[in-house]
Amino acid sequence: MDLPELPVNEYVVLHLLRSSGFFMFSKIYSDTTLSMALTLSAAAWGLYWFPLRLIESTGIEGAWSVVFFNACPLIVLTPLLICGFKSLQGTLGPALFAAVMIGLAFTLYANGLMETTVVRATLLYYLTPIWLTLIGVFWLSEPLTKKRLLSICVAFLGLVLLLSNGDAVQHPLNIGDLFSFLSGIFWAIGIACLKRWSTIPILPLTTFIFIATTAISAVFAGLLFNVPLPDITMLKTAFPTAVVWSIIFLLPCFCIIFRVSQLLFPGRVGILTMSEVVVAMISAAILLPEEPMLLLQWVGAFAILFAGLIEVPFGTRKKLS
Repeated sequence: MDLPELPVNEYVVLHLLRSSGFFMFSKIYSDTTLSMALTLSAAAWGLYWFPLRLIESTGIEGAWSVVFFNACPLIVLTPLLICGFKSLQGTLGPALFAAVMIGLAFTLYANGLMETTVVRATLLYYLTPIWLTLIGVFWLSEPLTKKRLLSICVAFLGLVLLLSNGDAVQHPLNIGDLFSFLSGIFWAIGIACLKRWSTIPILPLTTFIFIATTAISAVFAGLLFNVPLPDITMLKTAFPTAVVWSIIFLLPCFCIIFRVSQLLFPGRVGILTMSEVVVAMISAAILLPEEPMLLLQWVGAFAILFAGLIEVPFGTRKKLS
């Protein structure tokens, strides 16, 4: 069967989506399939904190580890942007705006992970379903259904339980908590832009996002935190870790999240990506003994997962092209 004429970058992202195992070769996918792909990709994002801490352990201070980690995917993405730049015709402005919003979200969230506990950074970030639902209803005419309200209520019950360990006594509120809270707002704006301008090609957009994240993170590191540049030896030591985690593991997941966000309503996206909370909490509990989880917190984690499952089984079929 002859393939339609698409820009090279569109073929690459479709290949990424299909080769990930989430999609078969048909161009028509149900909301359920897209939701499952989004949920699993967001769950992988729950490990975002881990490589940042690994890079920091090599001697690179936290703020610069964020810069270094987000700069690595540009090795792969920049040539693709050059090849597919013409495909941005008519959507360059929205793509740049969305990239800056998501870049701000990434920068604030990553620095939040470095400045406060993994638990608090993740939870404050995941107030996003509120912002996404409000933006979806008032800007994108997303229907506010009883099922959506139930999902949000269950999810935030889970968040309350996750915060029930008196963490504020052991770890007082700090700048990292503010970063995490603001990151969720910028993420919601960026995701709403993806739905509003759903024809933005994903790989050029992803390149812009990582450029924006790298640049904004460098401003944070150099001006806000006034952290000295890392030594070249440290960068060489951290390079394999950054490449494996940022390019091989997380970059395909980001592409899937961005593409599926163009197809599903923002409120649904906000609920489903809360799978990241569960993975972040469990991985932090296992790998960071100084951040233990109590029984009520585990109940909260499963409540969040259940909120996502409420969303998954319902939907229509959508065309991914």
